[in-house]
Amino acid sequence: MAILTVNNIRQSFGEEVILQEVTFELQKGERVGLVGVNGSGKTTLFKVLTGEYSPDTGSVTFGKDTVLGYMEQHVCRDFHKTAFDEVMTVFAPLLRLERELEDVTALLAEHPSGEDMERLIQRQTDLNERFVDAGGLPCRSRARSALLGLGFEESQLQNKVGVLSGGQKAKLQLAKMLLSGANLLLLDEPTNHLDIQAVEWLESFLLGYSGSYIVISHDRYFLDKVTNRTLEMEGKTVTSYKGNYSRYLDLRAEHRLAMERVYESKQKEIARLEGIIEQQRRWNQERNYVTIASKQKAIDRIEATLEKPEEEPDTIRFQFKASRRGGNDVLTAQDLSLSFHPGQPLFEHVGIEIKHGEKVFLIGPNGCGKTSLFKILLGQYTPDTGLVRLGAAIDVGYYEQSQLSLHDEKTVIDEIWDLHPQMTQTEVRSALAVFLFKGEDVFKPVGALSGGERARVLLLKLMLSKANFLLLDEPTNHLDIGSCEALEDALSGYDGTLFVVSHDRYLINKLADKIYVLGKDGARLYLGNYDAYLEQRDREQQAQQAEAPAPKVNLYKQRKERESALRKKRTALRRLEEAIEENEAQARPARRTRPRRRSWRSSSPSRKWPRTMSR
Repeated sequence: MAILTVNNIRQSFGEEVILQEVTFELQKGERVGLVGVNGSGKTTLFKVLTGEYSPDTGSVTFGKDTVLGYMEQHVCRDFHKTAFDEVMTVFAPLLRLERELEDVTALLAEHPSGEDMERLIQRQTDLNERFVDAGGLPCRSRARSALLGLGFEESQLQNKVGVLSGGQKAKLQLAKMLLSGANLLLLDEPTNHLDIQAVEWLESFLLGYSGSYIVISHDRYFLDKVTNRTLEMEGKTVTSYKGNYSRYLDLRAEHRLAMERVYESKQKEIARLEGIIEQQRRWNQERNYVTIASKQKAIDRIEATLEKPEEEPDTIRFQFKASRRGGNDVLTAQDLSLSFHPGQPLFEHVGIEIKHGEKVFLIGPNGCGKTSLFKILLGQYTPDTGLVRLGAAIDVGYYEQSQLSLHDEKTVIDEIWDLHPQMTQTEVRSALAVFLFKGEDVFKPVGALSGGERARVLLLKLMLSKANFLLLDEPTNHLDIGSCEALEDALSGYDGTLFVVSHDRYLINKLADKIYVLGKDGARLYLGNYDAYLEQRDREQQAQQAEAPAPKVNLYKQRKERESALRKKRTALRRLEEAIEENEAQARPARRTRPRRRSWRSSSPSRKWPRTMSR
């Protein structure tokens, strides 16, 4: 049975139709990637599924046992809680059960009377079974693991929610959703704010997740790893493809080619039939009218099923060209270190060497100093130690992640024209059209643009600079998948030199000649693309594990610990039996009897505990 059924959804805002005839089912265990250009309606569809939007027509039906999870459910509203306590709120029923269990245990410690004792023991047993069955024992370790996996430091777990950055709050919401117990997740760009290490943790979590999910993401490497079906948003509706993102690309190309061939074949058949009709009309005999009517009916039948393939959605297509070659030694950086607080270096002993034509990537965890290193290379920061040397005739172009170099008060056309006044208006508008700014869009204020539109303006400025050494800081952020692919093509054909900070593993895999991994103690060099880096990293980790000495085992200490634990259990058992017998004695009528002594033997044959009991 389907866990989600979407039937003939239509969603519009005023006269603008966003979704039309959207129909699909989701089966248990399916892991779906939802792809499409920016503005195609992906987030709108999610809001229909969560109930935030009511569709004009159609229905959304969830299976009987479906529990939906999405980010907006887990907004952090109590800014006085710690990050760890905020995540633990998803385990509220378990925590209530745990408190009830603690209360019962405390009552038992007061040695209640016989019937009360039996009732409390039974209650304790029931609560403990429920707590264990519901996953109560590992809930704290799961919360801690999720926060650390998504990029929190151990010291940050006790930070108040109110002091967290926007990115950290988003990670907190993501952690809460993942741990919420929902069996259908809606994930809208979950890799935003995550470094590569955190994305790898999220991939591992999702691959081990027993439920289903739909994920919107522009991270193609991520989609390839965690999805087994793809829904494409195009032309206001969805088309389903079996397989991950790479398989979807192949199937989509095959599907479009087949549709184009069918369309061309039908067009040829219509042309052939129209030729026969024209010939019959020239003969102008009575029997020819019968043939004409027959052929026209055949044309009508073909046209009734004739479906012209959708045109590919507009996407940017451009090239980077350097105005001059520049020297062979493009960049040399030696022994760089930087700190913002005395005695707390962000990084030390960083060395970078880049030759002409190389495509070099810089990766590392969030906060390790990648953008700060770029600012040293650009002369915006002064390092504590070290030197930077650019080669001869090197012209640097910089794409900044923050987009702060844009002027919000300017129009789009003025943002470009003021930088290149030698260009004519026609030339500027033609360049803007390549980046999908057409018609009246060129007169939009820059401040009113979306993140993706602002990114396209920055890329256009970079293209027009004709620099021969490009420093790119997270260039695929804010871009949809089509724009990411266009950027890849442009960078692949670039005749200059690249140095790129990116967490887009698909981009790194396609372009990288070598990779630097930035850490506190330097930048480690790996030759090759991202897959080659992973292979080298895995070999290093295996070698380290093989060289690590086996932990020393203190057999005497282990034996003593086992004996101590056994003594404690026996003592607890003896006290419990004494309490039960004392309660039984109090419950019976008093009678005179001669005391008698008996011995009580434990399960261990080597020890006896003599005990006197009165009846």
